[in-house]
Amino acid sequence: MRTTQQMSITLPNDMADVVKAKVRSGEYASESEVIRDGLRALMARDRAVESWLRDEVGPAYDALKADPSRAVTAEDVRARLAAEHAKAR
Repeated sequence: MRTTQQMSITLPNDMADVVKAKVRSGEYASESEVIRDGLRALMARDRAVESWLRDEVGPAYDALKADPSRAVTAEDVRARLAAEHAKAR
């Protein structure tokens, strides 16, 4: 059973030029390798975002829902930033 699948893709000229340049430079052996590496990077980024949402954003949201007094308004954030900026001068 094959573990690969041949596909035909269309890229904008600037992206196609980047792919070809990567192969020409010797950084990759083929255009397919460039595309595979790009997809691996995209998948890693997606996993990192999912992990951040699950491990940090979700719990922070739950904590805020459980205790709304923990909320900080945009005005408060601006005031704190302005105060920090004034101290740095």
